[in-house]
Amino acid sequence: MKIFVMMPTYNESQNIRSIIESVLKLKINDLEIAVVDDNSPDSTWKIVEEISKNNNKVHLLLRKKDKGRGSAGKDGFIYCLKKGADYIIEMDADFSHNPQYIPKMLEEMKNCDVVLGSRIKEGGMDTRKSILRRAITKLANIYIRVVLGLNVKDCNSGFRCFKRAALMGINPEKLESKGPSIVQEVLFKIHLNGFKINEIPIVFNERKRGKSKLGIRQIVSGYITVLKLRFFSK
Repeated sequence: MKIFVMMPTYNESQNIRSIIESVLKLKINDLEIAVVDDNSPDSTWKIVEEISKNNNKVHLLLRKKDKGRGSAGKDGFIYCLKKGADYIIEMDADFSHNPQYIPKMLEEMKNCDVVLGSRIKEGGMDTRKSILRRAITKLANIYIRVVLGLNVKDCNSGFRCFKRAALMGINPEKLESKGPSIVQEVLFKIHLNGFKINEIPIVFNERKRGKSKLGIRQIVSGYITVLKLRFFSK
């Protein structure tokens, strides 16, 4: 059983070495890491390249064109599938997603096709200090659940584990989102294809180092994309 942890990155030089080490310390058999970097100006990719030269469980997919969170996620999924991944765990590299939950995700995969790390499911928590950001997350989840008809509490979670069949079933090459809305696009298309989605509670942490790339423009664009998914998806 081959497991890939896929991390889309941009300017995460302050976090990337530590997050890779934290994942590898889990000592999960047949687990590998694929970092999908958009040619970060802070040389995140150089750190990953250095690590990969000494550890064949760490891979770098360096992207210099068609940049963005959406296309990075798409390319990351395709890369992991081509590498023969049976399970693909998608997560951020800033420690907002704690690697300690990966074993619980894999255990839950016995009961479903996709597992979400949920800050909203009972037992979960959002520890970010910004009341505004927490409020936006709650309102966004209500909006997404209603518009897309999803029976999922944390529709915005980017900490997810997929069975190979679930991703193959939605054909990642046809994903269209260029930005963070790829999270909702993948979730909605998996839902439409009848795959079972479960959630486990997690504590979502505020990043300690580096800056968030999610701004108002991306949030508004995501709301518009959700409407497009609902009314124009085939």
